Amino acid sequence: MTLGLSGGLSASLSGAAQLHGPLLEQTGVFRGNALLLTGPARVGKLALAWAIAAQHNCAGTRGMYGEACGQCPSCLALAAGAHPDVLLIEPRATTTTGKAARRRVIPIGAILESRDKGREYDVHVFEFLEVRPTWRRRVVMVQGAEFLGQEAANALLKLVEEPPHGALFVFLAEDLRAVLPTIVSRSARLNVAPVSDPALERALARQGEAADPALVEFAAGRAGVLAHAATVHAALTSAAEFTDALGEGLLSALEAAEQLEKHWDPAWHPETLRFAWRTLPPHQRARADAALLALQEALEAYASPSLSFQVLALRLREALGHA
Repeated sequence: MTLGLSGGLSASLSGAAQLHGPLLEQTGVFRGNALLLTGPARVGKLALAWAIAAQHNCAGTRGMYGEACGQCPSCLALAAGAHPDVLLIEPRATTTTGKAARRRVIPIGAILESRDKGREYDVHVFEFLEVRPTWRRRVVMVQGAEFLGQEAANALLKLVEEPPHGALFVFLAEDLRAVLPTIVSRSARLNVAPVSDPALERALARQGEAADPALVEFAAGRAGVLAHAATVHAALTSAAEFTDALGEGLLSALEAAEQLEKHWDPAWHPETLRFAWRTLPPHQRARADAALLALQEALEAYASPSLSFQVLALRLREALGHA
């Protein structure tokens, strides 16, 4: 997968330094072969990984936490999304037919070009590391290290143990227990913890956005949510409107289900709906969650989206006592 950054690099690095400064102090002096960043989803691991990649290639004056300058040629290349020394590998998102992959996995084809029969990856780790760095150090970031297939992990181990040209591997994982022990044992592990609400509010202010109380509460210390503030705000709003419409009558519920389908974002709506239901009694939350899981399973099975959302509305009205 090719690299890419949302927003300016300077803002991204500044945010990482403000939220995870002590971690950047450690990574800035790290000279080993592999780092393993662990922590909850959207806690900020990927932003930190980009900051580490910038840090290990920066040719300018470092910040107070050892963060990259954001102004040197290497930093500017990273900001432009065209840094030759940084590679991001992620689980495949689609099948060879173009449909969403049901099972997330990083296959052997991500590591070796000769094994990438479906041409799922533009750049492959082995070939990427054969080239000497343009700046200081080639960095391979593996997003979702727990999804490394056995073959892929075995191929990576040889590179991690003796990385060509002193390359650095940065593995990211939500569930440490799911990461293969061979990867864990060869990596220095750093836990990326949620930050405080005031820290998130300050980060929003630096982005030029008002500190939306609902957004801050939803984020629950996960700095990665802030990178998608506008999208999350929209998902929170539509989830609340949909939940309110369920109690207004059957017609309103079905119309709201139609609107939810049109704006459905699988990355955010399931979580924002659960957030909208957080004050319900436990038994209602459990039944509502079961209805939501049924919707997700139906969509993954390529069932009719329109019918699936209508069924969701009917099940939720029953679960919440509106039927």
